[in-house]
Amino acid sequence: MDPFTVAVILIIAGAAFLIFEAFSPGAFMVIPGTVLVILGLIGAAFPDILYSWWSPVIALVVAIPVTLVTIKGYQRLAVPEPPTTTVVDSLVGRTGRVTVATESGNMRGKVKIGSDTWSATSDEPIEAGAEVIVESSEGVHVHVRRL
Repeated sequence: MDPFTVAVILIIAGAAFLIFEAFSPGAFMVIPGTVLVILGLIGAAFPDILYSWWSPVIALVVAIPVTLVTIKGYQRLAVPEPPTTTVVDSLVGRTGRVTVATESGNMRGKVKIGSDTWSATSDEPIEAGAEVIVESSEGVHVHVRRL
């Protein structure tokens, strides 16, 4: 296969990797995509280099800084955060919506508070869809009353 055709194939493959990375961030396809595109461009401009021992050297020289920049970029984009936990006492006073009707004396009811769903009980029956406020909580169960 002639070197120009190989160079075009490298550019297309590299562009495919970069497009894949754009739609699936974090797959680290930026590194091989960039290396292939640059190697393809150099191969298109200087076809004799593509089949020489310079190709792997160029690939390595391009890959090292691209790898470092990619890692630093992703570290800036996705700063690690400590995991969030819900303390039982922090639920008291919060409002939510009943998703499964609550009854007195059993925990079959469900209440959505924020993005979490909790088992719930109440002193009176409360139908699904009603707004409630948390009066107390114990473990993964909450005691609610109608707002």
